[in-house]
Amino acid sequence: MEKLYKLSGFAKLKKLSKTLKRTVVLEGWTNRTGRQALGEITEAYRSMLQEMLDYAVENGASQSTLHRVFYHRFREQYPWLPTRVIKSCYRDAVRRARSFRRLRRKGLAKTDKPSVRSVTITYSDSQDWRLVNGTIELRTHRGGWVKIHLRYHRQLIRCLYGGWRLSSELKLRLAGKRVIIYLTFTRDFTVSYDPGNVVAVDINEDNVTVALFKEGS
Repeated sequence: MEKLYKLSGFAKLKKLSKTLKRTVVLEGWTNRTGRQALGEITEAYRSMLQEMLDYAVENGASQSTLHRVFYHRFREQYPWLPTRVIKSCYRDAVRRARSFRRLRRKGLAKTDKPSVRSVTITYSDSQDWRLVNGTIELRTHRGGWVKIHLRYHRQLIRCLYGGWRLSSELKLRLAGKRVIIYLTFTRDFTVSYDPGNVVAVDINEDNVTVALFKEGS
């Protein structure tokens, strides 16, 4: 029972602060200029991601290594892309590389190298996008801001007017003429609890021990 926590230190706490996240998925559409801009961003992202992914799989590279190897070259090649989009590509490449190596170790990989089929682009700073009057306005290299009109639904309305905060991260992907938007909301909650209702579980290799506490002891 060495792994069980003592309740004496927790008995003084009456409330805990928790932050919850919720992602709302929306469909949107834009005009021809907007689709062209998003298409060019998507193809640039796909090209960067494939090159980073191949390098990460072959060398077991981390995000910092990918930054050192690729950042300056891609900044010169795609000067119109927001810096944070390039940096989000590091995380995407490392995540996919780990997944591919895991499948390869298990003999489940169907190819010698991973291939990029679909991409989801992340804008991690609200300086590059904003939610205004039912549209997402996105900063692009074509005519400044591109408007993506959203199809509202109840979950979005609940988040906008139910005490949730819109985070600075926007994710999007193209699906034909549609644009799939992922908005993340956060909300802080204060959780009250009774320390006398704790059930402690200690899981070992060959047994599971459950301790029930009565009146904190």
